[in-house]
Amino acid sequence: MLERLVLPPWLRLSLALPLLALNLWVLRQLLLPLAPFPALFVGAALIAFLLDLPTRWLARRGLPRGLAVLLVVGLSLTLLVLAALWLVPRLIEQLGELINSLPSWLVEAEGVLDRLEVWAADRGLPTEFTDLSSTLFARASQLASQLSQRALGILGATVGLTVNVVIVAVLALFLLLGGDPIVAGLARWLPEGTRTLVTGTLNRTFRGYFAGQVLLALILSALQIVVFTLLGIPYGVLFAVAIGFTTLVPYASALTIVLVSVLLALDDPRTGIEVLVAAISVGQVVDQVIQPRLMGSIVGLQPAWLLVSLPVGARVGSLMGFGDLLGLLLAVPVASCLKTFLDAWGQQPAPDVITGE
Repeated sequence: MLERLVLPPWLRLSLALPLLALNLWVLRQLLLPLAPFPALFVGAALIAFLLDLPTRWLARRGLPRGLAVLLVVGLSLTLLVLAALWLVPRLIEQLGELINSLPSWLVEAEGVLDRLEVWAADRGLPTEFTDLSSTLFARASQLASQLSQRALGILGATVGLTVNVVIVAVLALFLLLGGDPIVAGLARWLPEGTRTLVTGTLNRTFRGYFAGQVLLALILSALQIVVFTLLGIPYGVLFAVAIGFTTLVPYASALTIVLVSVLLALDDPRTGIEVLVAAISVGQVVDQVIQPRLMGSIVGLQPAWLLVSLPVGARVGSLMGFGDLLGLLLAVPVASCLKTFLDAWGQQPAPDVITGE
């Protein structure tokens, strides 16, 4: 008499986890000696994902694929050159001015802390602001000094950075031209029943998420530059770009807004409040009006899981040799894909295990 034993989902998952951990460890041992090329390849793949969207849009309207690729790449390079000519010099100039202004701002902040300590002491409140202000001033001054001294080191690393940029650009171009055959070849290694689910989820999530996030970052940066310029905010271009592009990581732009506002409030509290109000207002317009139309419900994760996925992604990226930043950027779409796969796996009927008498 044969009996059919059905394993519950939690048991199947617990049996799969050790194998997954072993495979990840083997993958890490293979990737670490190749650093930084795995990170460069992943970066090139993300760029190819982004450029593939307008390329497909042009191809669907009758333009040959090769001509569409040439047009998209040429337009992207033109925009990068224009951004480099207009934006980069202003960013460098304002960053240098900010580093030079930091010591005087910190002196003013130390004076504010001293006055706050006197106010608290007059009312019998416990205070330790003296140690705090001294530590804050010493650490921040040391950081500003290190940034100034490392300017030459950054210039010296330009050659290596240029080589990496060229490698990423060439890889992105080749992936853009031949990405579909590569994806089809890799998909053939998957079981036939899950092939469509995996490829469809990866395409939808990664293309939609990164395209939406990059567009949001560009739109938010442009709007912040306009608003900060009209308000006469010092270092407005630098802070606007910082706030805009930290939106690539969930919740990071809110932290950047607070930090920028506090930093400017050290010099002028009114300016800090203006930046806080303006940045929050522009961010709300982008979040409520533009973001739903661009991204919809691509991610499908609760805020709590988003917060959990970010540090986990950064740590996994560091362990795999991709770096913390790339791990942060990949954390949300990877977590979204894993959720989709686990949901689909949990809904499938469990395979039967046949046991003898």
